[in-house]
Amino acid sequence: MADTEEPQFTTLAERIAALNRQKNFQAPPPSTAGKRPPPPPPPLRSLTEEVNKVNKTSSSSPSAGTGTSPSIPPRPARAVTEKLPPPLPRRTTGQENGDQTTAPSPGRPGPPPLPSRNSQLETPQATPPSLPTRRPSAQTLSVRRNSNASDVSQLSTVSSLSLNQTRSASNGGSETQTPRRLPPPLEQAKLPPLPPTRRELEAKAKEAASETPTLPPRRIAEPPRPSLPPRLPSRPSKSPALTLPEEPSPALPTRRLPPPPGSLQVKSALESGFSSSGARKPSPPPPAPPPIPLSSRPTIAEIDAVASRVAASAAPPAYPVSGACLPCRDFSAQDTLAAQHPTSSIPRHTDPISHLAHVLCAPFPSPTDKARAIFTWLHHNVVYDVHGFFNNCVPRGQTPAETVWSGKAVCEGYARVYEAVATRAGLECVVVTGHGKGFGFRPVARGQPLPPPKPTGHAWNAVRIDGGEWKLVDACWGAGALCNGEYLQRLATECFTMSNEGFGTRHFPADDRHWYRRDGRRPIWEEYIVGPIGDEPAEWMGAASREGLDGNNFAPMQRRISAGGGGGMMRFQFAKVCEHWLPEKNGLGKQMLFGLKINGLDGRKDDIIPLEGDGLWYYVDVDPRELGVPGQKVVLVAFEKIDGQSARGLTKEEWLRKKGQCGYSVEFLVRWELV
Repeated sequence: MADTEEPQFTTLAERIAALNRQKNFQAPPPSTAGKRPPPPPPPLRSLTEEVNKVNKTSSSSPSAGTGTSPSIPPRPARAVTEKLPPPLPRRTTGQENGDQTTAPSPGRPGPPPLPSRNSQLETPQATPPSLPTRRPSAQTLSVRRNSNASDVSQLSTVSSLSLNQTRSASNGGSETQTPRRLPPPLEQAKLPPLPPTRRELEAKAKEAASETPTLPPRRIAEPPRPSLPPRLPSRPSKSPALTLPEEPSPALPTRRLPPPPGSLQVKSALESGFSSSGARKPSPPPPAPPPIPLSSRPTIAEIDAVASRVAASAAPPAYPVSGACLPCRDFSAQDTLAAQHPTSSIPRHTDPISHLAHVLCAPFPSPTDKARAIFTWLHHNVVYDVHGFFNNCVPRGQTPAETVWSGKAVCEGYARVYEAVATRAGLECVVVTGHGKGFGFRPVARGQPLPPPKPTGHAWNAVRIDGGEWKLVDACWGAGALCNGEYLQRLATECFTMSNEGFGTRHFPADDRHWYRRDGRRPIWEEYIVGPIGDEPAEWMGAASREGLDGNNFAPMQRRISAGGGGGMMRFQFAKVCEHWLPEKNGLGKQMLFGLKINGLDGRKDDIIPLEGDGLWYYVDVDPRELGVPGQKVVLVAFEKIDGQSARGLTKEEWLRKKGQCGYSVEFLVRWELV
């Protein structure tokens, strides 16, 4: 076939203009080389003809299987009232081999032909052989719906009724389908039994053991359990600074009580001393003793035996080791050793804490003795930093070694040094912080509002002594005190020996676990500020503690007492800190005579009434009208000198004989105000 001459275009604009004139943009005829031509389109048929053909085919096809399925009734043909859309114009599909050339649709020019290819390069290809006809499958499914469909899903949507129907083949012929033969159902595999589990083995063992008949247990009536007392409400715990175990404290020792006021012969102030005229009223003569039976007179040996037993019972008992009798314990050896090692004796090239722990605590095996030696050493070698306290320039952050070398500290410095030396010596010791009723504290007057809780401003220690008991110690207050802005260095042993209950009346810890009371109580802030009496306490002075009197066990404890009273007698009584406390051993010498200084009727006659005592309790009963008038003072005194001589060892009878005939001086111990 000769090549057709195609128009040649020299510019792109001419090519575009030719395409615009054609306006159908028909593609050039495809090349048939190596590709089969597409089949011709099916002829256009009406919808009515298609429906009729389907009905005829379904009615003429034989039924599949043994039974004949009912034929589907033909659908009624509806009249086609609307015209079918006109066929689309077909593109030119002319073949280069000259078999058939389809002319372009009228009224629409074809596109200009493309440049011809070199006919010499084109080689005609033979028409591929036709494929052999496919034999129908034996399966019941004639046609798969699409490539994504599966046999299982196809079968699940085909009903038993539709399996017996005849479907039309793709080539227009009819094809009879036989029902699908399904495989037999898959039976569940029989697996070997699993081995028995541990629970099954235990159950079988119990069953085997239970085969032996056993007698039923006898029911024994149990006695009813005693009901427990109701639990006390728990208090909220604070964030502990140190975790310390609480241990039960030993039982409190029994103490002798003072004789009741009714068992004594009450004497007025005038009867106990001299009257205003100076004449002493005679006392009634004592009753005559009964006659001694001569027949039952004991022998000399029996009298000596009784005398020896009486002397043994009257001898002062030895002080125990427990902390309950610390006030009566002899610490003279510990105090003497502490005074022999001043700061100047510590070598400069050594650690002062380790040196003090060795020289102060190594000679004593008792933890109580070690704690006392450290307490006394701080009194002799560290003074209160008065200048830094009043000018707010106390050096902060000093180590215990620096405090030892400087020789000055406030309460925290004392507590840190005490803790460091005690811990180095092997003692259990902690620093306790809180509030203290020291310098600057003013008791709350009656009717005044209480200050808010503020447990700060002071520091002390808790150290474990003999018997594992925790003991509260204040080394700062034990070394001295501030008096009128000046520091008075003195050894206040009561800051080491007083009980934890008495210690708590002037110290309130920030952590309520650091009370260490034997009864386990933890007083609240209001109870601490007001005190045990609910009012301002009487003015207690240092000489009273030095003479062995207990500042937490006397009466009346309130500072203000009523002048005149409402009738009856008023008792003033005091107790020693311990029944084993002896003035010759624990004090400064023989026992001093105590007396109550009053103002007389209408406050016009001063007098001193001596107190009765049995070695532990001291008391006197006074008519309130003889105390004085409001505004005056009532004072507990101790006779210091008589006619310029020491009054220690003075008895009540000796004073009454010398009263009004000698000069004397007294020392104030406790003071009250009359209102």
